[in-house]
Amino acid sequence: MPWRPAVISLIAVAIAIAVLWQVGVPLLMPQPQASVEPPAIYPQSTAEPITPIPQALPLDQRKVALGSRLFHDRRFSRDNSMACAGCHELSKGGGDALSHPVGIGGQRGDVNAPTVFNSGFNFRQFWNGRAASLEDQIDGPVHHPKELGSNWPEIIAKLKQDPEYAAEFSALYRDGIQSGNIKDAIATFERSLITPNSRFDKHLRGDRDALTQDEIKGYELFKSYGCIACHQGVNVGGNLYERLGVMRDYFKERGNIAPPDLGRFAITGKPEDRHVFKVPSLRNVAVTGPYFHDGSVTALEQVVTIMGEYQLGISIPRAEVALIVQFLHTLTGEYNGKPL
Repeated sequence: MPWRPAVISLIAVAIAIAVLWQVGVPLLMPQPQASVEPPAIYPQSTAEPITPIPQALPLDQRKVALGSRLFHDRRFSRDNSMACAGCHELSKGGGDALSHPVGIGGQRGDVNAPTVFNSGFNFRQFWNGRAASLEDQIDGPVHHPKELGSNWPEIIAKLKQDPEYAAEFSALYRDGIQSGNIKDAIATFERSLITPNSRFDKHLRGDRDALTQDEIKGYELFKSYGCIACHQGVNVGGNLYERLGVMRDYFKERGNIAPPDLGRFAITGKPEDRHVFKVPSLRNVAVTGPYFHDGSVTALEQVVTIMGEYQLGISIPRAEVALIVQFLHTLTGEYNGKPL
């Protein structure tokens, strides 16, 4: 059939990219330096393009505890009605299960809220990659009028009225309650939100009974179709940028193009960055819908079908879509020893 050579070429290119990634060749952009260096978090590489999440990270548990309290504190919003956890509920896969988050005063956010789980593994933060680190990311929702709608002087004044906070910050930071220290504590807590021990990770570590034959077939299809070119590494994504609509114009066909659909273009102003986004992690993807930056898709089967059509230019047979989805379900991990 006339489309077969093109498909074969695409698959070959995708496999080549995956191989280059494994040996350390950058794909689209080098990883920028974060404002605060995170701990060494990546496990030793394996023969597979996906690596297991480590069982634990070397984090200061006092900062983790303080950051957790801050993350759940509603005083971060202008009207004391919302916390960071309002859009990133740990009981909802680290997101909010909505197409668009709801901020102060019931205002709807501009893009889908990504999961906070494993966010410390992402090379940039936000869909358009505008924050270089978790610390930098915190400024966004704090100041956004549709999210928390506040500012650091107001937040600091509130927190200083709390004797427990005053004591905890004094014990950990020489200058006490300051915006940089608040962000450091919250980011440390967020880095602790890892989800190891997925069945797929157990498979990678040598557990031959961790996956079914159909799930293994799904993973092989995931690799052979080229999905692995963008979704690999410890976070099965989150480490490069890609255009949404490589083979077909996703936005023209969807219609109603809005500013958030511009992706990286809104940051760089470069035409080649139009509709380019940070590739999302597929960790826990079965429990983190709705999907895409616009929150437009709720079923994983539809996600796989759309990715095949718009990113690879192929129509993946329904039976193979089902197998790939079975594999994706094996990426659901544990938090604090309990399955998500």
